[in-house]
Amino acid sequence: MILDRLQCMRGDDRQQPDLFLYGTLEQRIPEKHPLRPVRAMTDAALEALSSHFDELYANNGRPSIAPEKLLRALLLQALYSVRSERMLVEQLEYNLLFRWFVGLGMNEPAWNHAVFSKNRERLLAGDVAQEFFACVVEQARTLRLLSDEHFTVDGTLIEAWASHKSFRPKDGSDGDGAGGFRGQQRRNDTHRSTSDPEAKLYRKSSGQEAKLSYLGHVLIDNRHGLAVDATLTEANGRAEREAALEMTQRLGGERRKTLGADKGYDARDFVAGLRELGVTPHVAQNTSGRRSGIDGRTTRHAGYQQSQKKRKLVEQVFGWMKTTAGIRKTRHRGREKVEWMFTFAAAAYNLVRIRNLMEATA
Repeated sequence: MILDRLQCMRGDDRQQPDLFLYGTLEQRIPEKHPLRPVRAMTDAALEALSSHFDELYANNGRPSIAPEKLLRALLLQALYSVRSERMLVEQLEYNLLFRWFVGLGMNEPAWNHAVFSKNRERLLAGDVAQEFFACVVEQARTLRLLSDEHFTVDGTLIEAWASHKSFRPKDGSDGDGAGGFRGQQRRNDTHRSTSDPEAKLYRKSSGQEAKLSYLGHVLIDNRHGLAVDATLTEANGRAEREAALEMTQRLGGERRKTLGADKGYDARDFVAGLRELGVTPHVAQNTSGRRSGIDGRTTRHAGYQQSQKKRKLVEQVFGWMKTTAGIRKTRHRGREKVEWMFTFAAAAYNLVRIRNLMEATA
């Protein structure tokens, strides 16, 4: 008797295309979809950049794709790990969620993937990624999510879009390079990549393979691990400490600050530079066969131990940017383009982190 009640008539599988579509994209996106708060924060940041965009485009001529739509699309590429701009445009053709986020109508055709390449130079010239990142940081500050006293800095290796085979003598002495590199000593002062001349051969630590790379640097606050500054430099042994001092100087403010970092930053010139800026160096001590630049006057305080615990938050930033945003190995060549994408990925991380923090406190 129970089985009879559970039986139902088979549904009709005939497929007939709808002549008309009813409703809007806004109605098709769930009210609690995680992209909704990200879209709201993104729109607020882009609205603040509207006058900046006006300066980048001419007052007459053929209308181009709105920069706001291009940036929203690139943001989706980072958030959903879309590995190429060609695949991103393909998703825009049929993915209603992507269309809603970018701002495309349901019947509006997606643009060609070459649009990104053609507009990249304009966006680079306007330093749009850094401005967008600054707007996102300002939103976090408005929401009282940022600390203004305690920070952490670190750097990570970004593999360049260039192979070892492209790393050849600057004087062209190897001809076409057909002989290989066995037995040759390759150095940055004598060799250069023909694919990406600005990339440097570098290893982050002993025992690791040297790769053609750049160095990405991030400064985070210790309260919630949000990135407050991001930059990219050439890969060399001094770049991490030099970039850290520059980012610390840009913090500004009159309150006393602390800066946490790993053992790689335990150098006397770096510690002295922080003290000149009025920043207390909470750098991990490196005592392996050398004298540390940090002594008991700093390590005895409870705040130093707290900074050592909090500084690990920066690894979450790098982890997300390398896996989800796909910058473990950059798809672009030239330091300027790689830095643009690195900074934009840091802004994307902040948007996701802010959304999660807002949901946790709701």
